[in-house]
Amino acid sequence: MTSTLLQEAKSLNERTVALRRQIHQHPELGLHLPRTQKAVLDALAGLDLDIALSKQTSGIVATLKGARPGPSVLLRGDMDALPMPEETGLSFASQESGCMHACGHDAHTAMLAGAAHLLHDYREHLNGSVRFMFQPGEEGPGGAKPMLDEGILDPDGTLQSVYALHVEPELPSGLIACRTGAILAAVDTGFARLVGKGGHGSMPHNAIDPTPVACEIVQAIQTLVTRRFDVFDPVVATVGRIQSGTVSNVIPEFAEMDITLRSLSVETRERLAEGVERLIRKIPEAHGLSVEFELEKGYPPTVNSAAGEQSVKRACEAVLGADKYFQMPAPYMGAEDFSYLLERFGGAFVFLGTAPPGQEPQPCHSSRMMLDEEALPSGVAMYAALALQELSAGVV
Repeated sequence: MTSTLLQEAKSLNERTVALRRQIHQHPELGLHLPRTQKAVLDALAGLDLDIALSKQTSGIVATLKGARPGPSVLLRGDMDALPMPEETGLSFASQESGCMHACGHDAHTAMLAGAAHLLHDYREHLNGSVRFMFQPGEEGPGGAKPMLDEGILDPDGTLQSVYALHVEPELPSGLIACRTGAILAAVDTGFARLVGKGGHGSMPHNAIDPTPVACEIVQAIQTLVTRRFDVFDPVVATVGRIQSGTVSNVIPEFAEMDITLRSLSVETRERLAEGVERLIRKIPEAHGLSVEFELEKGYPPTVNSAAGEQSVKRACEAVLGADKYFQMPAPYMGAEDFSYLLERFGGAFVFLGTAPPGQEPQPCHSSRMMLDEEALPSGVAMYAALALQELSAGVV
């Protein structure tokens, strides 16, 4: 059976690609994606699935029940896009101004729908159920936790494992990459406003200039990261925005800073936030400025269980071949709200290589990001294999 999954997924690829392109042309943002939700429901029409709709979001949970009772496995695909222009030149490029599927969520959704069609033909082999989670809001404000809190992911308390695939356009097409432990970071965001005293650019002694103080904070944060944290439990602190002033001869009254903080453990997450806040409050105080500071807690680290990674490896070797599995030596410092599911259930977050052959790969969140649609059957087959592996002993 495992030897046929990839071929069956390839036979579905025309359908998978069509859905991906339909969603790509009409991207939607955030938690409410009515057009995308309808496209998914239309794609699932005719299958023997129990459909549950999220009351707080456009999320969908479609449940495929097996022939015999048993636990449930959840497979997730996120549906939302990013608020940015598209510059790919594709024939099916976004038709929505300032909105693009630059992180591959269109492909995740299409692959998950493809897996629903593929597994539908194997429902007699399932000892339990497969839940297909179509999730909005991963790029913000976060759609996984509202759906989790609603109870629609695990209504009967039988959910034993969760899996999510994510395209990686900088990895070779068709490669599966995973690891045990942290695979993605926690993310927090700091907002700072340094308030000084404005004045004439020729007379800085009569003003309290916030701009050089903001620059001093940037340097201090980098020193904090390199001198206070173990390189084997790394953190990242990036000041992504500094804004102050209007023209060259005016000293502004205030400067603003936005900072992203990334970490891989609970302990370093707290230490990093405390250290950055201390610098932002104390350095301006030393220069006679006042400070307004706010820290917004984001997604926790995405941590794979050892059993989850082993399931991914076995499924990959059985369906795609041993040469298609890559054990990541280190995590990425991006963040994911699938982390909330992995905090509660065992499982794994998995990368699928989608680098277009013969082209210079563009990373996720690039306005020129493209992916190899020939890799999509590998994702569909992996979704199906993971479910069959856990719910039908001896099949995979």
